[in-house]
Amino acid sequence: MCSRRARAAATTTDVSPSAEAVATPPHLVLIDGSGFIFRAFHALPPMTRPDGTPVNAVFGFTNMLAKLVKEHVGTHLAVIFDAGRITFRNELYDLYKAQRPEPPEELRPQFALVRDATAAFGVPAIELAGWEADDLIASYARCVREAGGRATIVSSDKDLMQLIRPGVDMLDPIKQKPIGPAEVMEKWGVAPEKLVEVQALMGDAVDNVPGVPGIGPKTAAQLVTEYGDLEAVLAAAPGMKASKKRDSLIAHAEAARLSRRLVELRADAPLPTPLEALVVRQPDRDRLATWLREQGFRSTVVRLGLEDQAPAAMAPPPTAAPRTAGQGMLAFAETPASPVPVPAGGPGAAYGPYETVTTLAALQSWIAEATAAGVVALDTETDGLDAMRAALVGFSLATAPGRACYVPLRHEGVAEQVPVAEAIAALAPLLVDAGVLKVFQNAKFDMMILARAGAPLAAPLDDSMLISYAQEAGRHGHGMDELALLHLQHSCISYDSVTGTGRARVPFTQVPLERATPYAAEDADVTLRLWRTLRPELRVTKSLALYEQVERRLIPVLLEMERAGVKVDADDLRAMSKDFEARMATMEAEIHRLAGSAFNVGSPKQLGEVLFDHMQLPGGKRMKTGAWGTDSSVLQGLAEKGHELPARVLEWRQLQKLKSTYADALVGQINPETGRVHTSFAMAITSTGRLSSTDPNLQNIPIRTEEGSRIRRAFVAETGNVLISADYSQIELRLLAHVADIPALKESFAAGEDIHARTASEVFGIPMAGMDPMTRRRAKAINFGIIYGISAFGLGRQLGIEPGEARAYIDAYFARYPGIRAYMEKTKEEARIAGYVTTPFGRRCWIPGIDEKNGMRRAYAERQAINAPLQGGAADIIKRAMVRLPAALREAGLCARLLLQVHDELLFEAPQAEAEATARLAREVMEAAATLSVPLVVETGIGRSWAEAH
Repeated sequence: MCSRRARAAATTTDVSPSAEAVATPPHLVLIDGSGFIFRAFHALPPMTRPDGTPVNAVFGFTNMLAKLVKEHVGTHLAVIFDAGRITFRNELYDLYKAQRPEPPEELRPQFALVRDATAAFGVPAIELAGWEADDLIASYARCVREAGGRATIVSSDKDLMQLIRPGVDMLDPIKQKPIGPAEVMEKWGVAPEKLVEVQALMGDAVDNVPGVPGIGPKTAAQLVTEYGDLEAVLAAAPGMKASKKRDSLIAHAEAARLSRRLVELRADAPLPTPLEALVVRQPDRDRLATWLREQGFRSTVVRLGLEDQAPAAMAPPPTAAPRTAGQGMLAFAETPASPVPVPAGGPGAAYGPYETVTTLAALQSWIAEATAAGVVALDTETDGLDAMRAALVGFSLATAPGRACYVPLRHEGVAEQVPVAEAIAALAPLLVDAGVLKVFQNAKFDMMILARAGAPLAAPLDDSMLISYAQEAGRHGHGMDELALLHLQHSCISYDSVTGTGRARVPFTQVPLERATPYAAEDADVTLRLWRTLRPELRVTKSLALYEQVERRLIPVLLEMERAGVKVDADDLRAMSKDFEARMATMEAEIHRLAGSAFNVGSPKQLGEVLFDHMQLPGGKRMKTGAWGTDSSVLQGLAEKGHELPARVLEWRQLQKLKSTYADALVGQINPETGRVHTSFAMAITSTGRLSSTDPNLQNIPIRTEEGSRIRRAFVAETGNVLISADYSQIELRLLAHVADIPALKESFAAGEDIHARTASEVFGIPMAGMDPMTRRRAKAINFGIIYGISAFGLGRQLGIEPGEARAYIDAYFARYPGIRAYMEKTKEEARIAGYVTTPFGRRCWIPGIDEKNGMRRAYAERQAINAPLQGGAADIIKRAMVRLPAALREAGLCARLLLQVHDELLFEAPQAEAEATARLAREVMEAAATLSVPLVVETGIGRSWAEAH
């Protein structure tokens, strides 16, 4: 186990001969080609081959097929495709699949290429006009069962799950997980043979199967379980208790019967190719290698051991097509030369075999090699994900692509391993050697694990995760698996394939070294290759300063913050939990009184029945499950219309969340070794550069509520110390005034005026002196709402006024500050052209969906584009302050420690005698972190608890 987790299944194999003779009984593997190409297209990032043709779905299909051919999962193999959109089902119901949109432009050319891929592998590709691929799969499955054999369907399509029975199973091609009767029962609540009855009742909006309105999967499963099948359900409907469900079953009985005929797969389709012709055969290596090179799938050629089949020059790997405005295609560039010399290997080197290091002498030899190379990638294996509690199980080193090793330290049942203390002592000089660059993927995690094992902090270092994040925040994830697939076209070995899953999973300490070594050493190998690929791009994308001066320098700062943790008062938390529980009980009694009967307030289903069936409140909408929707937006809308019960439920939910997430959970999160709570700061999650925290998440504690303050009161200083809060004041509004160049706002900030009162005065023509608090509140809502691209509807809901009146306020605001509207339009246009927006400090924030045809999704992306430079700019500023503060505190001779960062606030712990000096220094450093056309202002507070300090 290491800093990257759950990953796609590996495709690292070479092509081997398949069975030449038909085994008895036969095992037929049926690949749902049509279904898989859509899943692969949406699951994988965009890719194009050298001539600009999109190939992401083809790449996913090719690697899946290579894995199946290698692993001999069957004696017979075929890929089944749809021949066209019109089948016999359209004769039954002319609206069947009628609303389905045309495939995306980037997918259309890939249909033919997937068929070419099957031919290159020598696998039959089967289709039949007038029949769907699912019917052919059902028919072939029946045929092989009648022959006494077995069928495995490679698909995750729910329609095919009805075929599962003894002799027929399924395999999810993306997750590489089997699907059997237990999985169908868990997902749908019925056995596979009953799934068609459930589908008939619930219908299918994707395929335009009508079903019975108001019957979702859960209700359908309950009815089928109770009555047996569709006809029995329909027969029983007239005798059911009067309800909308009963009426709908009676009114739509024929639609349900038609739906059953549409969803039931037919197993009597003619077989275009006989079973005996589907025997697995060895691919033609020359033909396969040539085809793979034509697509630019160089890494697949290497993984399949086809390098020797090279009659022609190798084509470049898939890359980005020339991008038009807003396309945002992802690059798959060839690995460039490393800026640091390496002794051997190249970008096309094979992934392994790797060495297992079990003696100190062998480890020292690797360390010497790393020292000579001048660069080494490191990765740790642990027995857990909490860096403050997990133990080091082993570590990996890579000195060149394909040249890596694994050093086991705590594996069970291994005769010879290097003792942990000796391994750390040998590694320490390398970690601090100024002439050797240490490369990590998520360095903060690995360095924390090594530090807790006694190692010094590594320096100098690079982090491939942060290199990627500095350039493409919001464009894609930055975990190892996604980056390897994106930039190296390599699917990493999965953790599940090494340790097992579910009850069969074993700790990494029990994984045999012959399985642990390829998995662990590959991590270091991939990290080094990613670094070689991504590091040179920092200059091209103008992200070098952001990475080197901010993101990389923040690693040791956050590491020390996580190690420091923060003290919480466990007794206060327990008392708080009891208080919340008592208040919740009082609230429940009031809610029951308003409802007229008792019910489980925590049950969305029961709450929906109370609100919309019993109380008949307007605006209810049923979800796909058939239950009424009761999320916070629904309850908030009802509360704003004056309905008391949903307002009380919202209060109850807020208290329940605080009780479970903080009052109860924080006690269990106290580290027994330190007596403190240690949150983990995620550095590469958000699209704007903001940090996020987990275990516990400290960013969701309400700031301005009594209960939120109560939670913060439990965060306390050690005896003799105090907590110091330093919070940027209205930083995003100040950035708005700066980037949009609004003279009136800049003047107001420079003069230290009440910015909301000034806005109200400017927009509504009211003197600031003696201003009505409600008018100021409206101006404040507009000020902050504009930052997030608020609509008239949203502002109206917030202020409790009609959308028309809210629109008049927004129009008046823009009339007074036309520069803000100009900034917003300019920023949206930048996002449409480039695919990203830029903060004042050069951070690129990618905006997916900015060219969406769907209006709601496009509007959401536009609001992101408007806000990202401001929220991202604020994140950049506080990060710049954080990397300067530790040195400033040391130089001032202060003992304060930085503990937490929550949005625009930093929390310190300091001896009481140094509190004022620490607060003063924090304010100075934070206010000097950036130079804007408006002043930065930091407000500080001191107290025994976080609540007092804030």
